[in-house]
Amino acid sequence: MVDEAQPRDPAPAATAITAHSDFDPDDADWLVPAQPEHVVIAEPDPAWPERFRELADRIRAALGDAALEVEHVGSTSVPGMPAKPIIDIDLTVADSRDEDAYVAALEAAGFVFVLRERNWHEHRLFTNAAPRANLHVWGSDRAEAVRHRMLRDWLSEHADDRALYAAAKRAAAAKRAAAAQTADDPELVQAYNQRKEPVIREILDRMFRAHGLL
Repeated sequence: MVDEAQPRDPAPAATAITAHSDFDPDDADWLVPAQPEHVVIAEPDPAWPERFRELADRIRAALGDAALEVEHVGSTSVPGMPAKPIIDIDLTVADSRDEDAYVAALEAAGFVFVLRERNWHEHRLFTNAAPRANLHVWGSDRAEAVRHRMLRDWLSEHADDRALYAAAKRAAAAKRAAAAQTADDPELVQAYNQRKEPVIREILDRMFRAHGLL
């Protein structure tokens, strides 16, 4: 789902869209330290799209024309997909490095600025407490945002890959990252993300080939 007020810039190059990147902890400037938590995979909730719309309205009210695109992405945007009950939103601005153009306005609207990743597409991450949401801010070159949108649409249309990804998510959530941990111990969400990443990349590469990008 997209809430779009302005025409898109030309699409990023195929090489930028198809390039996989590993999380770099040295590039992660945490303004609010990441906290361990239990990852819970919930069954699809028909309320998720409405929660996105409410959040998108807040973002647009806060930023006006500076919000070039506001898209519902991630598993809560895919009909029938189990997911962590956290709404993922991609916000495209002219230049994510220009924090003066959006940070204060988003904070005034209730979003918390938690992470800056300069080497990974100049990504900025905000969170919202209720409803729980992750707001990803990208510049107008938005290669990663294109990947997110393509994956959302692909999973919506391909039940086999949707089932494959759902199984990977459940398996990743059930497994502890370290042998010393037990099922009662929380962990950083990044460990969960890394365990399901091979399946995500398998699906992405299949999708890229189908679109003639690989």
